[in-house]
Amino acid sequence: MSVDNNQPNQLNIEISEEIADGTYVNLAIITHSHAEFVVDFVNVMPGAPKSKVKSRIILTPFHAKRLLKALDENIEKFEDVNGTIEDKEAIEIPFNFGGPAAEA
Repeated sequence: MSVDNNQPNQLNIEISEEIADGTYVNLAIITHSHAEFVVDFVNVMPGAPKSKVKSRIILTPFHAKRLLKALDENIEKFEDVNGTIEDKEAIEIPFNFGGPAAEA
């Protein structure tokens, strides 16, 4: 699959069938340094004692802010058509990325 409108300065973006199928996630864990934002996408299953990161995206601070703006604009458009998205869950996830547990 590709996007190409044959216009000058048009970017041709291709996507493989595997990537086009997508991966379901229901949790994003975001960390950052002075130079980058790291977004780990996870599928947490109810009752499962552990989950795996399904995808990791690394962005510059500039691109992270552009992503935030794009998400905000798209959520606003979605809610204009479908109504307000309600946050019905307050999930507290114990964060353990396979390392030793913290001790006091």
